[in-house]
Amino acid sequence: MGRSTGMFESLKGGGAAIALDEIEISILRSLAVQMLELIGPGEPEPAEDADPLAALFAADGPTEPPSDPALARLFPDAYGSPDGAGDEGVDPVELKARAAEFRRYTENDLRARKREDALALVRSLDALTPAGDGAAVLELTGELALRWLGGLNDLRLTLAARLDITEDDESAALFRLPDDDPRKPMVMAYLWLGGLQESLIETL
Repeated sequence: MGRSTGMFESLKGGGAAIALDEIEISILRSLAVQMLELIGPGEPEPAEDADPLAALFAADGPTEPPSDPALARLFPDAYGSPDGAGDEGVDPVELKARAAEFRRYTENDLRARKREDALALVRSLDALTPAGDGAAVLELTGELALRWLGGLNDLRLTLAARLDITEDDESAALFRLPDDDPRKPMVMAYLWLGGLQESLIETL
């Protein structure tokens, strides 16, 4: 595969591949590591003689949404906004109770999945061996390609939260930031990740 587009291209037999230079590898790895730090460590492994049923109940997740805007974007309420907007006929108190119950039983598993996606990015980037020109080809097949899709999406959501970008924002406005704007590097990373994600979806 060539390096003309800087995006993912199809692999013979299925999957996708992309050529990354050392700077691109470093940026992606740094973002994935920051994602791992944001999500936090996983639950400790239960002792061998632990009661499986007790461990199941002990693994209940939180009932309140995260206070960090980036985590709130990664782990949104399942039933819309807390004030019930967009859920006509549903009592806001009931809506909040439903969201809390759903979060309690699902957030830990969702965190674990997002943690595994970020880990997959780090591990596959660490396995790359740059050639003489400093570039290396990343090949994604099977489950790894899906891990990358999830990981790229989470990275974009996190940067969007840090930049206060909503779904209604036009990305064109981001290009108009002056070069001395402190948000510029993060914006460029956000736009680049969007291109990677889109090309991976199209390729798969």
